[in-house]
Order: sequence, then C-alpha cells, then structure tokens
Amino acid sequence: MKKLFITAIISLCCHLTAPAGDIFVSAANGNDKASGSKEAPLKTLGQALRQAREWRRLGSSNAEGGINIIMSGGVYRLYKPLFIRPEDSGTANSPTIIRSADGERAVISGGIEVKGWRKGCDDPRLPAEVRSKVWVADAPMDGNRIVETRQLWADGHKAMRASQFAYGVMERMKAFNTDDESITIPTPKTDLSRARQLEMTVHQRWAIAILRVKEMKNLGNGLTKVWFHQPESQIEFAHPWPQPVIDGDRGSSSFCLTNAAELLDEPGEWFQDYPSGRIYYYPEDGKDPNRMDITVPLLETLINIGGTRERHVSNIRFENIAFEHSAWRRPLHEGHVTLQGGFRFIDGYKLAEPGLPHKAELENQAWIARPEAAVTAQFADSIGFSSCTFSHIGATAVDLAYAVSSSDISSCEFTDIGGTAIMAGWFGEQGFETHIPYKPAIDSDMCNRLTIARNTITDAANEDWGCGAVSAGYVRDTDISGNTISHVNYSGICVGWGWTAHESGMRNNRITDNSISDYARQLYDVGGIYVMSNQPGSVISGNTISMPYPAPYATNDRAFCIYFDEATDGYTVSNNKMPEESYGYNKPGKNLRIIR
Repeated sequence: MKKLFITAIISLCCHLTAPAGDIFVSAANGNDKASGSKEAPLKTLGQALRQAREWRRLGSSNAEGGINIIMSGGVYRLYKPLFIRPEDSGTANSPTIIRSADGERAVISGGIEVKGWRKGCDDPRLPAEVRSKVWVADAPMDGNRIVETRQLWADGHKAMRASQFAYGVMERMKAFNTDDESITIPTPKTDLSRARQLEMTVHQRWAIAILRVKEMKNLGNGLTKVWFHQPESQIEFAHPWPQPVIDGDRGSSSFCLTNAAELLDEPGEWFQDYPSGRIYYYPEDGKDPNRMDITVPLLETLINIGGTRERHVSNIRFENIAFEHSAWRRPLHEGHVTLQGGFRFIDGYKLAEPGLPHKAELENQAWIARPEAAVTAQFADSIGFSSCTFSHIGATAVDLAYAVSSSDISSCEFTDIGGTAIMAGWFGEQGFETHIPYKPAIDSDMCNRLTIARNTITDAANEDWGCGAVSAGYVRDTDISGNTISHVNYSGICVGWGWTAHESGMRNNRITDNSISDYARQLYDVGGIYVMSNQPGSVISGNTISMPYPAPYATNDRAFCIYFDEATDGYTVSNNKMPEESYGYNKPGKNLRIIR
C-alpha cells in the first residue's frame, strides 16, 4: 500500500512538472516541412505557431507543460503581418512562449533590402553640385507593386528625407489664413516650382501636421503663399485645437518643407521619386551603398494579436525577441493632422455655439483614428513582452489597444521609434466623439491590470513629434513603474483621455519610480508626466524628472515636470524628485492631492 502511495505521488509530481514541448525555428537552416525538432527546425514563426496550434487542438502531450517556440539567431523577414488568434492561446499552466535561443537574438523584421545602387544621377531637379555624388536604385517590389516608403535606414541609422533644413530646424511662418486655407512663409531659397511631392511639416503647439503641398505662389517681398491637398487641408484649417499661432509670446509657429528632389543637398539625405519609385540616396563620407545595409519597411504591422469579445487570445509571451523595420506611410496618401498624441483627425471643427449635454463649455468636436503599430493586441489577456527590443519603427512600437488585461511589457528596450513607444487603452476613436466620457457597457472592455515596467525608451516620437514615450488612454489598475525615458519630442508618460471630470472608469493607475529626462525637445504644452481627467485612487510618486528641454520653436513656455491637464482629479502626488517645483494646471478637480 505504501509503495502504491509513493508511486502515485511520483506520478502526480511528474504530471505537475511536465516538460514543455519545444518547437525550433531557424531562418537560415529551417524548412517548414520539417518536424520542428532541434535537428530539423522549421523556417518561419508562422509555421511554428501552426504546429503549436495543432498540438493544442489535438490534445497532444507536447502542450501539457507549455510550448516553447525557440528561434535561432538571425533575421526573420515578414511579407505579411503575423496573426495570432484565439486558437493560439495557452493557459496559465501551459503558456506559449516565443523566445530567442539561449545566447542568440532573433529579429522579426518588416523590412526589405534595397539593392542595385548606381552612382550618379542626371535628374535636373537635383542641385548640380550633388548629382555626381547621389546614388540611385530601383525601389523593391511587393508582389506586383513598387514599395512606397517614408522611411529608410542605412547601416542601422534612420536616414533623413530630403529637407529644407537639418533635422529639428524650422522657420517661422508669416500668416495662417483659414479663409482660403493657406499658409504664408518666407520664400524658400531653393526653386521648388517643379516639386510635385513636396510636404510641409507644421509645428502647432503640442502636435504637428504633415500637409501635402498643392500649389505655391511667390507674392514678392520675400513671401510665398502655400495651399494644400485634401483631405488634410479642410481639416487643418477647420479644427481649432491645436492650430498654429501667429505672433505668440515667443513668436509665430514654425514649419519645414521636405520630400523634394531639389532639397537633396546634404550627405545622409534620401528621396523617393513618384511614380517611378526610384530611390535617391546621398551617402555620407563617400560610402558605396552596395556595401551597406539599406533597408526600407514593407509592413506597417508585424504582429497582430487579435481575439474577439467572446474568445480572447491568452497566455502568449515574447522573450528576448527583436522587432524591427515597420512602416508609417499614411501621410503619403492623405497627409496627417493630429489632435494629440499622434491621433489623427477624421474630422474636426469649431462649434458655432458652444455646449453639448456632457460639457456645457465645449466649443469644438473631433473624431480621431489610432496610429499604426508594429505590434498590436486587442481582446487579449496574459500577453507578455520581456527583454525584447523594438527599433527602427515607423509609428507606434507596441499597442495594447482594446480589452487587454493582466498583461505586461517589462525590461524591454525601445529606440528609434517614429511615434509612441508603448501605447495602451482606448482613446475614443472613429465614430466616438473624442470629448465624450467613455465608460464601456461591458466593463472588461476597458484595458486593465497592465504592467509597463523597467523599460528603457530613448529617441521616441522622432517622426510624429506629438507622440509620447508611454501613452495610456482609458485604462484602470495600470502600473507604469521603473522605466527610464529620454530624448522625446513631446511628453514622457501620458495617462488619461477625454478632458472630462465625469467618472469614466479610469482609476487606480500608478506612475511610480520612473526616470524621465530630455523631453519636450520640439513641442510644448507638455509634461515629463502628463495626466488628464478623473482617475480616482491614482498615484504619481517616486519619479525623478528633469526640467523640460527648451523647445526651440515653442510659442509660449507651457512645459512642466508634471502637467495636470483638463479636469485631472483623483491623483495623489508625492515624493517626486524635480530640480524645482514645476507643475502645470488646467482646471484640476478637488480630489487632486499634492503632498509636499
């Protein structure tokens, strides 16, 4: 009897510690018709996920202790987004873990290399003095179409699109006319009369606009008037917040012209011609691009973790994986006019008479859309990213977008991010007017119990300056702690949305022990930590925040270490280290407590 009891205990222990099933993947040596063993690895992550899905569907013992998808070092190029669905879900006792092999780093890339460079270009639009120094290549093909791009990386560094000035340098505009939808600027030194792909980037307080130029007219006296294409023109001149400022406290709003062959005049710049697709590149130090890694992004989304309200995706983790080279192309086709945080307008305008039922003083309305993201999740729980890297990203890097719970992003590194590094929660999008207090009819639809911890974020918002390093909208019970953030063009950590004092479900959010420096590099009306709306039971504590960078083209001085934007309430603020007490306020609520 005693022997049978011991045997049963051993059997139970073996069951409780059942080894995980391993699936091996190798970009260099794999074959998707192989077994997936260490000796016969698969070639693609997609096929490995399918094999894991089959193990779970058929109740294989390989899934009893969890499934490890182990990726050898190397670059795994995607030609379509990888879709992770409810059928891929693990369980708490049997998660699916996607990780790099020990001591190696697997790179999931949406990029495609540009090859076949030829030196010299006789395009008469180029400045004569650089034609012999510029190299030309045909754009890569995606199926039967030329790849159009707004990003190019040369040996791991983001190259600059042909521009009027150096990165971050702008010029003050002279007039902003809502009647004829024009902007008046100092006449450019370069003749741009034949430029048909020209864009204007406009600095407007806490956001930017990217406007495709339709027409330019030299007015004489050193001034030129500029008109723009639709749909962005109507939106830019109709919406009141934020619009450019003329003759502000620190001058008028500023602009920069980009994306014309005529502006390709400095080493490190590039330009893509349309409709030929040819890519012009002016390498630095006389380098030969054929000996360089020149990459343009093919995909805007690399990974889509997508469940439904009825069936979530759950218990999926990524460990020690690199995510690289995602695109942001939308401004090529419709411009880009933003309300805040990288959220572009679908429509927006000033009300003739202020007031709506939920907010008597509201004087504008706005309908917005979410930025693209390299990795996105919705209707998911127990999703994790640890010790991963995200770099060379066109827009948002990772987005826990909707109905995501009990998930974490921890000990990851983010660098060279065009938009927001980490985004979470809904922001009142599409048909939901963005100022209406959001409280979901189904409570679990609000993102909750998220952990964003111990990440390092640098060089975020380098393309859409109005994005933050970490940006959370309607979330609750979310912990943002121990992150190190630097070199950001707008705010460091943003939590909250809606500009409302009404109860909206946001609560118990904690922003603690973060280090934030070198923010507000280009825009203003910012905070190292920026919060808004009513969030009962929330905390800002133990953070170390430097003073804002003196944004060179700001039209006033509204930049703070901690900014309580409209109707901020429910926060207790204590023990934050700042060079001086630097708080900004915009109609805070009565339950905002600052403990000095």
